[in-house]
Amino acid sequence: MTTLTQRPASAPTEDTTDDGTRGAWLLVAQREIVTRAMNKAFAIGLVVSLVVIAALAAFFTWQSSRVDTYTVAVAGGDATAVASVTAAAELAQTEDAGTALELLEVADDDAARSALSGGEADVWLHPGDDGWVLAGEGHPDGTVSRLLGTAVEQQVLEANAEAAGTSVAELSAGAELTTEALDPEAMGEQALFFAGFALSFLFFAGAITSGSMIASSVVEEKQSRLVEIIATAVPLRQLLAGKILGSSVIAVGQNLLFAGVGLAAVAASPISIALPALSTSLIWFVVFFAVGFLALAALYAVAGALASRAEDLQYTSTPMTMLVMGVYFVTFTASGTFLTVLSYIPVANVVAMPVRILSGDVTWWEPVLSLAGLALFAVLALLVSERAFRGALMQTGGRISWRQALRAEA
Repeated sequence: MTTLTQRPASAPTEDTTDDGTRGAWLLVAQREIVTRAMNKAFAIGLVVSLVVIAALAAFFTWQSSRVDTYTVAVAGGDATAVASVTAAAELAQTEDAGTALELLEVADDDAARSALSGGEADVWLHPGDDGWVLAGEGHPDGTVSRLLGTAVEQQVLEANAEAAGTSVAELSAGAELTTEALDPEAMGEQALFFAGFALSFLFFAGAITSGSMIASSVVEEKQSRLVEIIATAVPLRQLLAGKILGSSVIAVGQNLLFAGVGLAAVAASPISIALPALSTSLIWFVVFFAVGFLALAALYAVAGALASRAEDLQYTSTPMTMLVMGVYFVTFTASGTFLTVLSYIPVANVVAMPVRILSGDVTWWEPVLSLAGLALFAVLALLVSERAFRGALMQTGGRISWRQALRAEA
């Protein structure tokens, strides 16, 4: 049976701390920041992450600005077919659909088939038994089919109208459909999905990496018995405060870097019109994350204190890891009423509320109320974690439960 022992330490008590130790939390925070910043694995991981984000942003920007050119074969100088291809090419340029059409006139149908099989043409437009046919080696591209279909329909309609002694304008009077954006900066569903995914990933990466680091830092000091030396000079409450503050600075700074690269990519992309809305949402996300991570950092610190060896962290940090992963998977797929509910539930509101802000589906008081709820949760988590941390940190002999830590004398 595993025996837990309380190691004695002549640590300064919380009530008798002198002026020399009242600022110890700041020294601990500085040490955490410097140690983390000088960690080679962390620095390499941060640089790699920034490069990956920049590369992905560059790829999507290139992809969105890339124009695919399709060659359309027309046989025998068919005037209607030629006019249709010309009209479709103009329509593609007007829509800026990322597609361009080029006309290739060939002698006859056999030459058109040869152009298709030889790769000189991508599609062949020709009249069929009942209407028009767009042929290709495989199924023609959907955008090309739509553009040519619209153009052919327009050409045939003009010919039929002329034969009937009228005009297309008269036949289509009152049928024109225009579009209107009540909120020009509103985000589409697809953009909101990707924005939600990006915010969820920022939360996941920041919480998991920084949370794991603070837990590892605590258990390493405990396993090496360095904490016994630290405890003689630094009250455990201030030791916890310093570790939480240092890890929070690193986590928030990391997310600011990621967000900055992302905003720069958006500014250089075709969706730069959404930059103001994205910037506002990201500012709220950073604020929510900073408050929410205080609670997560405290819980991860307790996870480190509950362990006696580094191998124990797999078990003691599992609840926090499951919480972070749950928020990650649930929030970026949520929508509608479910997303609204999540935007008021700590810690899920770290992601859910900024997503709602991005969609414009909030009034001014909702983020404030949600942030107040998150702050209250953080305060409660800090108070409980501080008691458990002081009760567990000096105990050895095996893994310690939350109940044992909260009941221990500290």
